[in-house]
Formats: sequence, C-alpha cells, structure tokens
Amino acid sequence: MSANVESMFYVREAPWHGLGTKVMNAPTSAEALTLAGLDWNVIQRSIETEDGIHLPGFKANIRETDEKVLGVVTDRYKVVQNTDAFSFTDELLGEGVTYETAGSLQEGKRTWLLAKLPEKYIISGDEIIPYMVFMNSHDGTGSIKAAMTPIRVVCQNTLNLALSTAKRYWSTNHTGNIQGKMEDARYTLLYANQYMAELGKAIDGLNRTKLSDRQVYEYIDALFPLLEKPTEQQKKNLDRMKEDVKIRYFDAPDLQHVGKNAYRFINAVSDFGTHSKPLRERANYKESLFAKTVDGNALIDKAYELVKVA
Repeated sequence: MSANVESMFYVREAPWHGLGTKVMNAPTSAEALTLAGLDWNVIQRSIETEDGIHLPGFKANIRETDEKVLGVVTDRYKVVQNTDAFSFTDELLGEGVTYETAGSLQEGKRTWLLAKLPEKYIISGDEIIPYMVFMNSHDGTGSIKAAMTPIRVVCQNTLNLALSTAKRYWSTNHTGNIQGKMEDARYTLLYANQYMAELGKAIDGLNRTKLSDRQVYEYIDALFPLLEKPTEQQKKNLDRMKEDVKIRYFDAPDLQHVGKNAYRFINAVSDFGTHSKPLRERANYKESLFAKTVDGNALIDKAYELVKVA
C-alpha cells in the first residue's frame, strides 16, 4: 500500500489510487467512519523539552488510539474531529446521504470523504453527477475544505472548471469560531446548484465553439510550452504529453459522438489531467491528483481559458 494512503474504502470500483477495502454498497457515515479507518479522535497535549521545560503557545495533536503525533500547532488551533466532518456532511446533504470513498493520508495527518449528491444532470447529452468533497488536516498545515466537483459519468473525467460566474469551493482555517465557520460552509450546497447551472451554460457554449485540427494542435502547444534551452529529454517529455492529449482528443471512444469542438478538447485535457500517470511516478502523485478535485486542475483551467475565447 502507498506510504501516503494509510487507510480507506471504496465502493465497487477502485478510485484514483486503486487501494482500500472494497464494499458493494455506499455506506452511511457511521459505517464509512469504520470502513475508512477514521474511527479515532485527536487529542491535544502541551509540549515540554527533554529537560521538562514547558513550551508556551504550542500543543501537539495526537491520535488517541496509538499516541501518534500528527502535528504541532499553536494554542489557537481548533480540532475538527473525523466524526464532526461526517456529521457536518450528513447535515449538509440531508438524510440518506451515502459515501463513495473516505480515508486517511500521510499516517492520519490528512483525511477526506467524498459523497455523491443525489442530483443527476444531463448536459448536452452527457450525464454529469456532482460530488461533495470534504478534506481536513490534523497536522496544522492545511485548512478545512469543502468543494463540489462534477464528474462526467461515461469516462469519470472531472469537469470542475474555474467559472467566473459561480463558486464551487469553500475553505477556512482551524482557528476562531469553528462551529460558525462550519455553518457558513452550508453555502457550498447552494454553490453546487449555482455552479451546475452555470456549467451547463458553459458546456453549451463549448459545444457551439467549433475547432479546426490546426487550432487543436496550437492549443496543445500552448498547454505545453517549450522551456528556454530545453534538454533533449525535456523535448521528448513534452512531445510525449502532447501526443497523449492528441490521442485522447481524436481517438477516445467516449468522444466519437462529440463534434470537433471546444467541449471535446476540454474533455481530452480533463482525461489527461484526471487519469494520466506523470512522467516520474512519485510516491504521492495520486494524493496530489485527488487534491485537485478540490483545489482545481491548472491544466484544465488553462485549456478552458484558451477555448472559451476561440
């Protein structure tokens, strides 16, 4: 198992990293907490030097079950327990919500859960389902995040475009009135409805934007610009990535019914950004890939900027 994925479960088909405990039906939050290995609490303790000198202003976040130190934080830091995260999402999404995946990264320092929203959207003939992602950290280095990300069902591509007309993301730090901040996060559900409406308009516009093959080649070149004084290996790497996107645009079976237009191009780039392996497969690349479902994928956003002004 990857050193970064400590524990998790998934429903039916393995997600981006292919690891975890497979279950056939999406569980409730109480079941998911156990299946994901998240049924533990974080406690805080004061910090002392080896000489017994107390360090004021700081505390250690410790996993109660095994006494593992997850991080050192300031006195202002407020813990959001794993159970709180599931309870919040239960209340946010309503009775009967089920979870597609959840788990722990970096030995408990970061946790996430992914819930499927009940609504299904048919946009330009494609079925698109929005998911709610909730990410939390216990080491003091990350914020609390909630975001909606749409998935094109036929190919599992993310379509979380950076739209100027709608928001899909909420975050806050672990200080101040946490309960009040969590209440504010309820607006993410409103964001989801607004975002999907605006995404539908954006996709319709992309479908109407016809692209010549020459434009596609130019856009791919713009996505992967050549560095100044590149090495031969860097040239080969860029050519390999460009060719990969071209194949996804021209040959992908799920895009054969889509005309040669901007929506097809966005899906090809999204397919590359969502599913391709990096040139150098680092230990945490899958974790970084999943994080982009919340923070957004710069490559997909760049492609969108290119074609929306075509």
